[in-house]
Amino acid sequence: MHSESSAPLLLREETAADIPAIARLTVEAFRDLAISSHTEHHIIEALRRAGALTLSLVAERGGVVVGHIALSPLTVSDGTTGWYGLGPLSVAPPLQRQGIGAALLRESLRRLEAMGGKGCCLVGHPEYYRRFGFVNVAGLCLPGVPPQVFFALSFAGPMPQGEVAFHPGFAATGD
Repeated sequence: MHSESSAPLLLREETAADIPAIARLTVEAFRDLAISSHTEHHIIEALRRAGALTLSLVAERGGVVVGHIALSPLTVSDGTTGWYGLGPLSVAPPLQRQGIGAALLRESLRRLEAMGGKGCCLVGHPEYYRRFGFVNVAGLCLPGVPPQVFFALSFAGPMPQGEVAFHPGFAATGD
């Protein structure tokens, strides 16, 4: 997975031709992450099969897929609608810490808000996601997930309150 770092970064919707590259990239990106259950590529496939990939963007450089981000609908126990789950977010390991993930994140949030989304939630690294305006919200939780790694970002309106449930595709294990 080598690409010319001087080539411009293209952010675009996934195409059918990108699906194998997205799966490979996702496996590679999460391979050495101890916190991972290593099912992220199965989650993306389950969301795709269910028609629940609201946004599936790739970062392409020099004709090679070097990053990917997925967003899917979620539910909140207070009945709030228009919220989405962000993730998985993957960047090729040799190209991490070069702004590719940040570019994908910013573009996906821009597109989600333009589509009328009200906000999104994610599970992730505190130091990383706070830079983009994500916050831990008292009264909003994802059961089984420590509150310090569960984040929300509202585009407009109040933060929802209650329990969040990501799409059932997040339970996919590939079995």
